[in-house]
Amino acid sequence: MKIAELRVHLEDGSMTARQVIDSYLERIEARDQTIGAFLEVFAADARLQADEIDSRRARGEVLGPLAGIPVAIKDNIVMQGKTATGGSAILESYTSPYDATVIARLKAADALLIGRTNLDEFGCGSSTESGAFGVTKNPLDLMRTPGGSSGGSAAAVAAEFVPVALGSETGGSVRQPASLCGVVGFKPTYGHVSRYGLMAYASSLDHIGTFATCVEDVAEVMRVIGGKDEKDTTSTEADLVFPEFSEDVRGKRIGVPKQFFNDTLDPELVKRVRDAIATFEQAGAVVIELDLPILEYALAMYYIVAMAELSSNLNRYDGLQYGSVVPGSTIVEQVRATRTAGFGTEVKRRILIGTYVLSAGHVDAYYKKAVAARQSLCNALDDVWEEVDVIMGPTSPVVAWPLGEKMDDPVTMYLADIYTVVANLAGIPGLSIPCGTVDHLPVGLQIMGPRGADARVLDMGYWYQQHSTCS
Repeated sequence: MKIAELRVHLEDGSMTARQVIDSYLERIEARDQTIGAFLEVFAADARLQADEIDSRRARGEVLGPLAGIPVAIKDNIVMQGKTATGGSAILESYTSPYDATVIARLKAADALLIGRTNLDEFGCGSSTESGAFGVTKNPLDLMRTPGGSSGGSAAAVAAEFVPVALGSETGGSVRQPASLCGVVGFKPTYGHVSRYGLMAYASSLDHIGTFATCVEDVAEVMRVIGGKDEKDTTSTEADLVFPEFSEDVRGKRIGVPKQFFNDTLDPELVKRVRDAIATFEQAGAVVIELDLPILEYALAMYYIVAMAELSSNLNRYDGLQYGSVVPGSTIVEQVRATRTAGFGTEVKRRILIGTYVLSAGHVDAYYKKAVAARQSLCNALDDVWEEVDVIMGPTSPVVAWPLGEKMDDPVTMYLADIYTVVANLAGIPGLSIPCGTVDHLPVGLQIMGPRGADARVLDMGYWYQQHSTCS
């Protein structure tokens, strides 16, 4: 059920907040042992919150905009008094002493925080298989991945365990699982949502994003969690008062990079995305084919920058300040033993690569070149925005693949992010919205816009949602 529909029922008295939360908790109890979307469900807390909202409503108090709406939280966004693992054994025993800014804002809006969802360890993965606490399955096909790293949040929305969920992404970890699970996933402009309380992977690339079944619900959550935050120096003021969604796309300029459509893609996937873009063209939008050779290097520059920043950020996990600790005869031995036992294979791989590209003798050849290439990409996109209003293409080069298929081939796994990393490198807003299926598995249409054009991207997504049978 959409947020607006739930709100009507809550306000007219046909449902109470307690009835709403109980209905979602019953679904979770019935199905999540099979799917594995949640690491922990806050059933008792959510029921207490719901009862309090019902009491306040009965007293005629003014309630927040998300009063009585259940929300799931990816387990790398900290909540005061709750375990926060980041999907890693090294933080298995860690309890957060504070709320992330987005959590504080959700609480102030009277949202019901229903639980913490599974993820790839510290966001390092594209299939939600690398975490220390189990694998998440795609609700649409339990033999397949939900995508990652925010696969738990995507699966929770797809399975109707919650109407909305928060995730995070560094290279596409909201939009890619949204595509594979057939839901809507949105990454805002860098800085529009505070990262305070988000476990850092790559600080210049990290974003908090939102999953929902419709674009309107993404906008509802963005109004609550977005905006300037003094605790995050990279946060920015954001125009989060979204206008009425448009019913007209005539004259809108849609850029379609040829680099997003190569010979390796499944022709049926290409057809679904091309058909979606044609829907806009038939309604009067102008489709402009783009040639952006720099996009061919986006994945390489992304992984170099991301792994370099990861190797630095994960230095804080040593067992000395917080988290699990493995004893050693010296401090050095203790830190070595703690990190060896606490980090999984993929995280270790990325730390090693990141350390290598930052090391003396290699930093010029790899890291500095990647940073320069990233700036060239941003410059190229700045020029493109003079010609087009949005860019469209596939969210993912593939549909959901069988669980375990790519775990022994990290390079193939990394290719799953080939189209989504662009938005993270440039800090621009990106949306994935369902645009059909291939072999009964969802395909996502990706819509990206210039920095600050979050409302424009959501507006185009809403229009497609209203004019397509796929969404």
